[in-house]
Amino acid sequence: MPREPSGELTLPARVAVGLRRTANWLQLVRFGLVGASGFVVNLAVYTLALPVVDYRVAASLAFVIALANNFGWNRHWTFRAADGHAGFQAVRFLAVSLAAFAVNLMILQLLVDGIDLPEIPAQVVAVLAATPVNFVGNKLWSFRL
Repeated sequence: MPREPSGELTLPARVAVGLRRTANWLQLVRFGLVGASGFVVNLAVYTLALPVVDYRVAASLAFVIALANNFGWNRHWTFRAADGHAGFQAVRFLAVSLAAFAVNLMILQLLVDGIDLPEIPAQVVAVLAATPVNFVGNKLWSFRL
């Protein structure tokens, strides 16, 4: 495996090693299942809020409620990081989630205002597009052990 002068593996080598670990794939599956539950929560709140508020406000409300759901499940089940300090993990989880939400909101606005896609399908696409940002950030920073 290629190494840095410090003896550590290079990023491509670390990725190659990580891709061969079954535990990482199982963790990705758990993250996907938690994400699916959060997605259902997100879409339900978004759909219920749409008749009352602007789609951006509805997306924000949906984000906050799904965030609480996902933090608990990811902390205890996906990343099994219950030994870590919950407060630090929550702040990091929030930071990663806000970054992913920024990606989500930009894509949502582009789809709704830019190409006139209906709001609910646009939210589905936007959430799916932001998911990789969320997984990588949480795995490598929020819940790293």
